[in-house]
Amino acid sequence: MTKAADLIAIGEARTLDGLFRERVRQTPDAPAYREFNPETNAWEGITWAMTADRVARWQAALAAEGLAPGDRVAVILPGGFTWVYFEQAALGLGLVVVPIFARDRPGNAAYILEHSGARLVLIGSQEDWQLIAAEDRELAAVSRVVTLAPAVGSEDTCLAGLEDWLPATGAALAGTDDEAALATLVYTSGTSGPPKGVMLSHKNILSNVTAGIKSIPVFSDDVFLSFLPLNHMLERTVGYYVPMMTGAEVAFVLEISKIAEDLQAIQPTCIVSVPRIYDRVYETILETLAAKPAPLRALARLADHVGWRAFQYAQGRAIWAPDLLLAPILDRLVAVKVRAAFGGRLRVAITGGAALAGDVAHFLIGQGVPILQGYGLTELSPVASVNTATNNDPSSVGPALAGVEIRIAPEGEIMVRGDLLMMGYWRNDEASHEAVDAGGWLHTGDTGRIFEDRLYIQGRIKDIIVLDTGEKIAPTDMEEAIAAGTAVDQVLVAGEGHPYLIAIVVLADKTAMDEATLLARIEKRCRNFPGYARIRRVIVADAPWTLENDLMTATLKLKRQKIFDLYADRIDALYGNDADTKT
Repeated sequence: MTKAADLIAIGEARTLDGLFRERVRQTPDAPAYREFNPETNAWEGITWAMTADRVARWQAALAAEGLAPGDRVAVILPGGFTWVYFEQAALGLGLVVVPIFARDRPGNAAYILEHSGARLVLIGSQEDWQLIAAEDRELAAVSRVVTLAPAVGSEDTCLAGLEDWLPATGAALAGTDDEAALATLVYTSGTSGPPKGVMLSHKNILSNVTAGIKSIPVFSDDVFLSFLPLNHMLERTVGYYVPMMTGAEVAFVLEISKIAEDLQAIQPTCIVSVPRIYDRVYETILETLAAKPAPLRALARLADHVGWRAFQYAQGRAIWAPDLLLAPILDRLVAVKVRAAFGGRLRVAITGGAALAGDVAHFLIGQGVPILQGYGLTELSPVASVNTATNNDPSSVGPALAGVEIRIAPEGEIMVRGDLLMMGYWRNDEASHEAVDAGGWLHTGDTGRIFEDRLYIQGRIKDIIVLDTGEKIAPTDMEEAIAAGTAVDQVLVAGEGHPYLIAIVVLADKTAMDEATLLARIEKRCRNFPGYARIRRVIVADAPWTLENDLMTATLKLKRQKIFDLYADRIDALYGNDADTKT
């Protein structure tokens, strides 16, 4: 557990690079990071002192580029050792780090580089850079492109392979101490329109880290498994800076397809995730159970029921009942195996970015998977609220973090303020003034309610569907209900200005289903919604909505309007070719 000397106070750190230097000073020989080396077929770890030595080399290379404090430098990598070296070296020189999703479309990456005025870019390969450079963007500000793979046969003088660019040694680490200075530009996902560059200061992020640890303690013997890309602020703040402040170790997953193996190899105590990871584990369990004999399926249903009751009882939301006597036996027969899928040592599982489906939360939490759902935005560094181990209502996103104010506007919009609030949007004063009012409140665009100090999310203001009857529907809850289970992988509900709702669905792999059967399944999933919220027709999508076809953002949010536009003709046909109404 974290000793008092291991936890670094925000006043000691002052800046993000100051946090790193203080961690190196306090625990130089403690394990810092692990990464899988395919050449040795083994996980390899480094200490904080070793990390500092490598950061110094990177800092010497950056210093030789003639960059000035405040210049922007971009990193187009998912995470790992190299990401850490680059970011810490840059921050210590007063540079502003611009992380870009490594799997993003070249056009989007080019836009961010142009808009941010990035001077230097770190990227995987020469070929990756050529795809971006081929886009119709003004990238003259970029004076150096460093590629992890060797850069050969190119006439581009700004290209340099990492081995040639990086010196053998570095000097003592340089550092900054201005907590109010801009630390990073993080571009929002952009579900509509171009992404906006969120300006976050050192103080914004450090205040969020400090408040988060007060809600969910993290200890120096904890091990994080990091598999979200570090351009995602949830992973960066909670899965990268929180361990740095507490002295915990981070193991980086560089291939998400191997996460099941990595969970077993690392046996993490802490993970940060989006709901889709839990959805997939749940779906795998359901598929496995479907092939089991009836008695085993019945045992799993009993474990689900009793596990959830035991959880509610422990939280003080249910009275004791005789079936709780079965909990220890069911734990040994069922729950232990479920927890083993996550490595068997999981103590904290933070989820955010989207809502966790009720069925998934009900089952996994009931089997002892310690899932804590939170809420936030990139503009909030990013966490505003989170459930805690002793105050966990999975249908909510928990109480506000310490020092964070949350209120609900008269029209239902969630508003937040505090030290975590961004400095504004880069080169976009108009959007900054629209987002943050004169009182310092961020208008989140989300709707919700507060009950017993916990925040409950209801939907997005822009996503509210108004039927021609005047009834209003927040589609998010319906979409979660429809997608729960194994048949439907993705879903959007439409119906703005129409008399009834329709659903566009992506069926799960190897699933075939006629419209009547699909509608019946949807009807069953939505039976708890009002009668006017009934799905009357369905469209089966031609293909999944992915990053590659630009129907999903880098943080795995669906681009609703793009999807509606793609299926506009089929939507109009279902509504009788009424092209004058909106979806």
